[in-house]
Amino acid sequence: MTKIAIIGGSGLENALEIIRTEVINTPYGQVEVNYSFLNDKKVIFLPRHGKKHERPPHMINYKGNIWALKELGVERIIASNAVGGIRDGLKPGDFVVIHDFIDFTRRRPLTFYDGPKVIHIDVTEPYCPEIRSALINAARELSVKVWESGVYACMEGPRFETPAEIRMLRLLGADVVGMTSVPEVVLARELGMCYASLCIVTNYAAGIQERISAEEVSEIMKIKVPVVLEIFKLAVKKLPEKRNCKCMII
Repeated sequence: MTKIAIIGGSGLENALEIIRTEVINTPYGQVEVNYSFLNDKKVIFLPRHGKKHERPPHMINYKGNIWALKELGVERIIASNAVGGIRDGLKPGDFVVIHDFIDFTRRRPLTFYDGPKVIHIDVTEPYCPEIRSALINAARELSVKVWESGVYACMEGPRFETPAEIRMLRLLGADVVGMTSVPEVVLARELGMCYASLCIVTNYAAGIQERISAEEVSEIMKIKVPVVLEIFKLAVKKLPEKRNCKCMII
């Protein structure tokens, strides 16, 4: 049973060599997953936006993806997210291991619990502390610049944010802004799975730099993908075999 999954964000669609592909039937449609290796550790690899980056953030099958991973016995999910930097001092190329989020999405299915039984899950600590620690320590060991905490503001997309929105997010305490961590992290918690994300700052947020382009994001990611993989490889090695966190408590 493969217990670790990698969800690759923008730029990581083809980052891992695929040894086998499988289609999983879920209540939310079919989901294609890939099997790969990080060093000698077998992992499931799921490119969030599809192999050709064909799915925009608001059209990703988040529920299907997370359900499929649970069906396959996954206990831990390590994700990557491309983000814009809001916090003073953050610059393109920096890494951030986020610890909290603010949700500004509007159109997405946010929960598996649509009734008739009403379930309220605790998200005091939404991102798994064990995986976060492994990512931070791996980055340090590799002498990679990493910010050890950060609040992720999740916007609906697919457009980039306005300068006014970024000013608002800064006032609310957001450090980075992206379009995909929610509802992914929430759905994983609802199914008792550990989840953490390594964010790559690809640009300054709107109003901090003159303009933002998808090409700019892609260029930074091309440079950083090998570093992301090295951090993931080392982080997976550092994870204890048995989970000792509270993520499985629903």
